[in-house]
Amino acid sequence: MTVGLMVSKNKEDLPPALPGFEHINRYWDPHQGCYAAKILPGQYFVTMCDELIVTVLGSCVSACIRDRVFGVGGMNHFMLPNNGAGSPAKEYGMIVGDAARYGIYAMELLINEILKNGGNRQNLEVKITGGGKMFANMADVGKRNVEFVRKFLATEGLEIAAEEVGDIYPRKVRYYPGNGKLKVAKMHSVRNDTVSSREVAYLRDLHKQPAQGDIELF
Repeated sequence: MTVGLMVSKNKEDLPPALPGFEHINRYWDPHQGCYAAKILPGQYFVTMCDELIVTVLGSCVSACIRDRVFGVGGMNHFMLPNNGAGSPAKEYGMIVGDAARYGIYAMELLINEILKNGGNRQNLEVKITGGGKMFANMADVGKRNVEFVRKFLATEGLEIAAEEVGDIYPRKVRYYPGNGKLKVAKMHSVRNDTVSSREVAYLRDLHKQPAQGDIELF
């Protein structure tokens, strides 16, 4: 009987990261058989190599975007903070307070980085996931995150090719920009544990940050 061997790789073998993404945690994933980049709340990652992008989402959302012709693509991971009055922003126009401005910034960073590295706007394929209802005693943060990203993409004329959103469970997300494959697994056993705690800390950090400056799509 032949026994398969698990291939190991050194960190030195990682494909080069695009400028600006050297801080992202990247590693060889022996189970998936490829290099992977793990992003946390507030981060995003773009690659031109054949690698996987991984994250875990609760109320946050991720937009997974790639140029389906040239293969460059990436994923973000963000949540809208509340507005200055402490309640969710009710409108999602292009400029409507800190909450929408933060979401626009997160989306434009990802899209602009893809375009800067050879992507063509006409070739963009978009998939979204996340937006679970994680906080029982709070407004449905996940729902408004999903509403925002849908509105943003519609405003920019970008169609959503696929989505897996809502519900009450965290998700483990795997995205392959090279071929556009998106794998989402709901994590029923950790609904209100580590993921929720991480997102509460992330929200606290957002409230301490000044509003991001305006940037424009190419």
